[in-house]
Amino acid sequence: MFAEDEARLLVDEARTAAELEAMVGRRLDGLPLEQVLGWAEFCGLRIALQPGVFVPRRRTELLVANAVALAPPGATVVDVCCGSGAVAAAVLARCPTVEVHAGDVDPAAVRCARVNVPGPRGHVYEGDLFAPLPSALRGQVDVLVANAPYVPTDAIATMPPEARLHEPRVALDGGPDGLGVQRRIAAGAVTWMAAGGHLIIETSEGSADDLAAVFAQHGLAPRVVRSDELDGTVVIGTRDNQP
Repeated sequence: MFAEDEARLLVDEARTAAELEAMVGRRLDGLPLEQVLGWAEFCGLRIALQPGVFVPRRRTELLVANAVALAPPGATVVDVCCGSGAVAAAVLARCPTVEVHAGDVDPAAVRCARVNVPGPRGHVYEGDLFAPLPSALRGQVDVLVANAPYVPTDAIATMPPEARLHEPRVALDGGPDGLGVQRRIAAGAVTWMAAGGHLIIETSEGSADDLAAVFAQHGLAPRVVRSDELDGTVVIGTRDNQP
């Protein structure tokens, strides 16, 4: 985004000259523009954000597109590592009959998600991965999505300061090879998935084949989907149709 575009957004959002000055100061201090504005644009929605909450990336629209394509009418969709709830909110907006359950371990992210993911078809929980989900969902999830952290620990130091300094480490750090959290999700997903259900995880292009192999180890038939336009990559794992 050009500086002129950022300036226009800040001017449009500020209610007073003093507020504009404070917002410009926070931006000059390095806060991501979206955290300064209090919202991010994602899939045509305005997603509420707080300082310190992961900013949804455009590449993650690929995750949404595949979830929407695979969700049957009336589907149960679960979004783990939901962050601000951007993916869950976008799926709800595009699929009027689904029910979405979203969760995150970060309390600040959960507060945002509870603003962005509306009831009565949206439900947001605080906790680690599957732990906070209602037990009644076990074996009933048609589509399970995750934009889990996938940056290798040693690579975080090379990230832009906006992310490295102002987004939570828990939303970035995927462990030594970037697959630590994704492995945990794949290992636990099958017991929550309905027969024929799908697990969709965003990852890096370089890690996609390794993640696909992890899916296969847990009985999921994997395929990799890449979008050059969005610069996004997801791996989709499908459970067989046997309950």
